[in-house]
Amino acid sequence: MKRIFITGASGCIGHYISEALIQNTNHELYLLVRNPDKLQFDYQARPGIHILQGDMYRIEDYSDLLLKEINVAILAATAWGGESETYDINVVKTLELINLLNPKVCERIIYFSTASILDQNNQLLLQANQFGHDYIRTKYQCFAQLAQQAIADKIIVVFPTLVFGGDRDKPYSHLSAGITDVTKWIGLIRWFSVDGSFHFIHAQDIAGVISYLVEHPEFSPSQKEDAEVDCLVIGNPAITVDRVIADIAKYFGKRTYIRFPLYIWLANIFIQIFQIQMDSWSRFSLDYRHFTYTNPVTPASFGMTNYCSTVEELMDVSGV
Repeated sequence: MKRIFITGASGCIGHYISEALIQNTNHELYLLVRNPDKLQFDYQARPGIHILQGDMYRIEDYSDLLLKEINVAILAATAWGGESETYDINVVKTLELINLLNPKVCERIIYFSTASILDQNNQLLLQANQFGHDYIRTKYQCFAQLAQQAIADKIIVVFPTLVFGGDRDKPYSHLSAGITDVTKWIGLIRWFSVDGSFHFIHAQDIAGVISYLVEHPEFSPSQKEDAEVDCLVIGNPAITVDRVIADIAKYFGKRTYIRFPLYIWLANIFIQIFQIQMDSWSRFSLDYRHFTYTNPVTPASFGMTNYCSTVEELMDVSGV
């Protein structure tokens, strides 16, 4: 039995991870949450589940627990906006938490970053620091410092790609919450061809990968070079935007015929006509277009069964 400290349990991904560990293991769980009322899973389902009402700003309050007891730390908490708050939580307090862990007791730290800070070769994408939103920029800044931490050899950084998930018992991810905005326009969107590609992953499949990493602390995705931490991109194989549009149209019984290329210059005209607000990261993303990565993993990579691998399955589980 392991003692596992989890931050971000009240979020979409945190719900799936916590539920998986509650239902499928006997590990002792310590869930740090600001508001326990936001937890929609049954945290009284079995003994050994401890709700710590607090937040990352006071992480030093748990220094004794972190130093003496914790075998695995899953760091999924994040601040999404506000320059000061995102830096304090996503960088300063996250690094402080990591350094409160005892290398002689802690066997694995699973730190959640975002694939948005990586280029197509899984190296740091400089533009993420230059143009990224507060969330993206601070994830970049935190990752850049991980290798200098005393416990760096215990850290594995996971980089989820585009995350879907949520249902009546779990909060929706940002993408799942907005999926109906895409599907209601599919009759129009299907006439356009867009040059772009990406990966996606369902939060339940993220939980499957995290469960494997908890049970296999010896796993290393690659031979680390000096001053590097282990890194793992989580996502299904890359898929083109055109394929996604065609699959969604097919799901709703709509065929795709002639498709008109949506060139960048044409997109810029639409942006001007409809007065769409474009920040620097959105503008960069429009030009970059192919957010793809090397060797992404899913539960199937570890001999398990994927929950959601295709657009059709995504539509089914999204309930649209």
